[in-house]
Amino acid sequence: MAHSGHRGLTRIIKAAGYSWKGLRSTFKHEAAFRQELMAMLILVPLALWLGDTGVERALLLGSLLLVLIVELLNSSVEAAIDRIGEELHPLSARAKDMGSAAVFLAIAHAVVVWVLVLWG
Repeated sequence: MAHSGHRGLTRIIKAAGYSWKGLRSTFKHEAAFRQELMAMLILVPLALWLGDTGVERALLLGSLLLVLIVELLNSSVEAAIDRIGEELHPLSARAKDMGSAAVFLAIAHAVVVWVLVLWG
């Protein structure tokens, strides 16, 4: 997006609007994001209940938030590649596979954090 010329509070408000639009769009178009949000409905309260300290709660919640962040980035890569064209190309496949691998690693990271915090 080109620089709009907005500054200060107006720029922050505009940026928040674009962010909200991106979250809504991802929710609408990406089943994996919706599934991860459903898991968060259970895991966030569980993290707040099971974490003994603020640091433990932050680690549990942060690992979950990281999964959503990486999913958003993966979805944006996939959308950009799909915008370029539907034809199969090895670089497109590689980029999509890398994005998927990043989501997988974020989920693995969350599992490791939860295991270490709760049973470590």
